[in-house]
Amino acid sequence: MMKEAANAPVLEEKKVKVWTGPQIALALIILFISLTCLLPFVNVAATSLSTKSAILGGKVSFWPVGWDVTAYKAIFSDPTMMRSLGFTIVITLVYTLFSMVLTILMAYPLTKKRLKGRKFFNFMALFTMYFSGGTIPIYLNIKELGLLDTPWSLILPGMLSTYNMIILKSFFTALPGELEEAATIDGANDFQILLQIYLPLSMASLATLTLFYAVGKWNSFQDALYYIQTKAYQPLQLKLYHLIKGSQAVDIAAMEGGSSTVATEISESIQPASIIFATLPILVVYPFVQRYFVAGVTIGAVKG
Repeated sequence: MMKEAANAPVLEEKKVKVWTGPQIALALIILFISLTCLLPFVNVAATSLSTKSAILGGKVSFWPVGWDVTAYKAIFSDPTMMRSLGFTIVITLVYTLFSMVLTILMAYPLTKKRLKGRKFFNFMALFTMYFSGGTIPIYLNIKELGLLDTPWSLILPGMLSTYNMIILKSFFTALPGELEEAATIDGANDFQILLQIYLPLSMASLATLTLFYAVGKWNSFQDALYYIQTKAYQPLQLKLYHLIKGSQAVDIAAMEGGSSTVATEISESIQPASIIFATLPILVVYPFVQRYFVAGVTIGAVKG
């Protein structure tokens, strides 16, 4: 019996994770930062679904008061709104694609010490980060190129971000040099090394920069405000800009007694509703890109 008891398997007790003081403090800090980012958006969403009287009375916090969807009906009933949404999606996709191609084609050669004039090109790229021609020279340049009031005026200017290029260049430089040496011995040229080695190992960095370019173009409206006159070429942000200005005009007209009842009721909720309408597409895309942020960025690298 003693031998059987000695040979009996010992049941391991389940280890209960004990949170230490620094871990609790870190969790509370992360929770506070998360709420700081999330609660304003929740407040905007609640305001967009509340009645004007509740908004003006300061009764709306993080839950709608009155549940009024008139502002959203006004947005979706505008026949030009969905067209602006589709046009913005196309512009964002084309701009992001061109920008990523240019960023890759500039960052990769600048990592090669054998490139003649590499220091000069690096200096010229950095120079643009500190000095700019200004709004008027850029406008005149676009006018002389015949890009005014065309979709290309929303794509070509600012298509390459020096900051994003430096990030990608630093990432390329950090990759093991032995990978390129091995590929060169096997007879691969620079384009093959870029497409088959560098880019597959840089998915996390590429996904991040793609999101930077896409969000930046999606949220921009000043370029369209300066260069676009045709309503068919107005992106969503510019459309919402005019819509918000229109709601302000409604408030002024209401004070003077010359506004309709419906327009007066939605004048306070149209701005938060517009923000939600313009933000949701990016929020929907973000989870699909987020997984690349934590993916292994050195899969297939040299084993030490």
